[in-house]
Amino acid sequence: MSKNGTPKSNEAWITDRAIRKGTILAELSSHIGEPNAIGMGELYELVYGEPWSNRINDTRALRTVIEWMRSEGIPICSVASANGGGYYIAAAGSELANYLRRDERRALKILKRCATIKKISLPDYLGQMKLNMEGGENEAA
Repeated sequence: MSKNGTPKSNEAWITDRAIRKGTILAELSSHIGEPNAIGMGELYELVYGEPWSNRINDTRALRTVIEWMRSEGIPICSVASANGGGYYIAAAGSELANYLRRDERRALKILKRCATIKKISLPDYLGQMKLNMEGGENEAA
């Protein structure tokens, strides 16, 4: 689907995604290091060429492309802060390590909450998840 909800062909979707990725990388190349992070709204306007009116709904397309890029191994960092935060490329390995540590901590907090709701320990829950994932590889679809 395009931003306005109309269907796109697979080829057009792939081309659009590649263009957006290139534009995002070009913009982020001038935002190296956490102090130089660019706000989501500003990055959205630069990538999509239009203003946003609803910070959550209008910028969803940008966040989706950034998540695709991260899932492909492109290390786009982000920071949330009282004065806005935003996206950036790590200036040094330690900056990337700090970003990944924050992400891991957030993921573990979510998993701990799930374990608590299920009334099991986090290590037991992680073990169950590991077994479920290993079992899923051998199951017929």
